[in-house]
Parts: sequence; structure tokens; C-alpha cells
Amino acid sequence: MSAEPAEGTKVPKICIRNLKVFFGNVQSLNNITLDIMRQEILSIIGPAGSGKTTFLRTLNRLNDLSPSFRSEGQVLLDGEDIYHPSYDPVALRKRVSMVFALPVALPMSIYDNVVYGPTLSGAPKKAKLDELVEKSLKAAFLWDEVKDRLKTSALRLSGGQQQRLCLARVLALEPEVILLDEPCSGLDPISTAKIEEALVALKQDYTIVLVTNNSKQAARISDRVAFFLMGELVECGSAIQIFTVPKDTRTADFVTGRFG
Repeated sequence: MSAEPAEGTKVPKICIRNLKVFFGNVQSLNNITLDIMRQEILSIIGPAGSGKTTFLRTLNRLNDLSPSFRSEGQVLLDGEDIYHPSYDPVALRKRVSMVFALPVALPMSIYDNVVYGPTLSGAPKKAKLDELVEKSLKAAFLWDEVKDRLKTSALRLSGGQQQRLCLARVLALEPEVILLDEPCSGLDPISTAKIEEALVALKQDYTIVLVTNNSKQAARISDRVAFFLMGELVECGSAIQIFTVPKDTRTADFVTGRFG
């Protein structure tokens, strides 16, 4: 029997070991080894083309949708290899859900947007759905703005509100890990601040992996930051360490704006 971790000890939720990703003959990720801890915000930074989004999509097997994709190495979720032939990718995506850069509100009411996923999985009672909608919208910091118009079209929401609705839709699935691919790109500062506030609160219950092109955002809300460059993980450390005393000169050059 394995010993329980000591109280206060950080426990990995996802362990990546020697991960390599290919699309046809092109290698996108090279030998990535990284632990993602429970109840943390890990931000992934790096210039365009560094493999950030590919890495994110590897964590819930969205890259599988490309026929030329193949991978080597391991991605372990709670100790289970998600790329084992017997692992169900549909079940995985309920546990590891993703919010994309472009908010895509479904052409239906705010309420129906939130319950869309849960109702596909079954037919929960109305009271359960009502509770889930309120809980999810509150967690996404959107409830107070929409609670009196849940039956109106989600397409009438602002861009920032639609992005928080997409976050609420993910939360309604009750995942364990939330992946976010530049969720604040194109949003105004007020909407960005609300997304950030929601993520900081959510890390108490979720593991969060955030790809961002905004280094200041990564510095504000991350527990740890991983710097990717040309498909390689250059270094990973606390947000304070990465942005003040990076170990690698390439990281220093990026965070100080010398390139990227």
C-alpha cells in the first residue's frame, strides 16, 4: 500500500514524461517532461509556434482529431496513461475540459448553454439543472449579470460575457482539470480581470492549465509558469522565479521582451 502524501505536500494531477508529438513528418513537441499539480494555475508562455496549444490539446487528446497526429511518451492523469489504447477519450474530455480563445456561445438561451453538456449525458431533474446553472454561472463570475435573463439568447451577451459563459458551460460538466487556450485574447481589460478573478477562485477546486500570450497575466495569476520555445520546455518554475530570476537566458530574453 502506498503511503498517503504528507499534509501540505503538492501532489501531481497530471504527469508528462518524455512526450513527443508529431504531425506527419513534423515534430511539434520534443521530449517534454513536466508535472502539473492539483489546485494550481500553471501558465504556458512562449512565442508563436512554440507548441503551447499543441501541448494543451495533448492533455485531453484533441490532437487525436488530426489523422497525421502521433505521440510518444506518457501523459498520466491520476497515474493512468490517457494514451493507452483502452483509455476512452470521450470520458477523458469530461474530466479534462477546454475553453478556447474564441468564445462560441450556442444559438440558444443562456440557461440552455450551461445545461447543454449535462443534458447530453442524461436527463437530470429540473431542480438539479437550476442548481447547476446557478452554481456554474456564479463560479464563472457571470451570475449577477445574467440571473434575470437566463431565458434570453446567449448571442446577445458581450464578448467577455460569452467567454465567461463558455467557462460556465465547462464547469457544468464538473471536470477535474480546466484547459484554457488564450481565453482573454481580444477581451477588454474589465472582462479580462473578471476571467482572471474567476480562475484564481476556481483553483481551490480544479487544476488549471492556461496558455497565454500575456506575460503580465501569467505573472498576476499563476502559481507556476512553463516557458516553451520551438517545441521544447525550456524551464518551469514559480511565477516569481520565472519573471525575476529565470535560470535560462532564453527565458530571460523572452520575458524582458528581447524577442517573441
